[in-house]
Amino acid sequence: MRKKLVAGNWKMHGSLAENAALLAAIKPALTGIEAAVCVPFPYLGQAQAALAGSSITWGAQNVSEQAKGAFTGEVSTSMLLDFGCKYVIVGHSERRSLYGESDALVASKYLAAQAAGLTPILCVGESLDERESGVTETVVARQLDAVIRVAGVASLAKAVVAYEPVWAIGTGKTATPEQAQAVHAYIRGKVATLDAGVAAQLIIQYGGSVKAANAAELMAQPDIDGGLIGGASLVADEFIAICRAAAK
Repeated sequence: MRKKLVAGNWKMHGSLAENAALLAAIKPALTGIEAAVCVPFPYLGQAQAALAGSSITWGAQNVSEQAKGAFTGEVSTSMLLDFGCKYVIVGHSERRSLYGESDALVASKYLAAQAAGLTPILCVGESLDERESGVTETVVARQLDAVIRVAGVASLAKAVVAYEPVWAIGTGKTATPEQAQAVHAYIRGKVATLDAGVAAQLIIQYGGSVKAANAAELMAQPDIDGGLIGGASLVADEFIAICRAAAK
């Protein structure tokens, strides 16, 4: 049976005081439940100190594809490992749309993360125009294929895929459980044509305005294996409820 994983993506939010209160609230409430938080780079040390020894792991929201060198403002995989990171998000739609990250660059970051022993959370998903044009599967396939082409399908055994319809991120709109399940089933089926064993165990998260009120219905879908949670991950009660819904 596949495990479920809920990961919080704090995005560019937080302060030392706010983070301390949030982590202090979620840590005891999620004892024994595997979850993760992906925090801004400056707060990785704080997350490491607060969560060490708990069932909550931590990671980053981005990483450079370069190992080291004259890349001002970038953060390498080895730096993330210095802070005990397990996960790193690659290819989030905000990185793709706001910062021009191409499928090829996302694949390079994915490769670099895995080579260092980090688990990439690979984000895929379509825009509203793409959904309304009926090309959701084409877009998701292109984003997946870019990674499979360079890393191989077997690499997905050491990765997480997060399906995030761009039109549902931070908008308050959520794909219906049936809409989300359809794309998750497509992703699993696509991977299964290459390796049925990898597909069966692949964790596919859903992300896009997930909150306590809709988490249970989403997590009950057969191919939804947790969530990549944005705004709700900043509210302790919401994040706890979502994690508990996934763990049931």
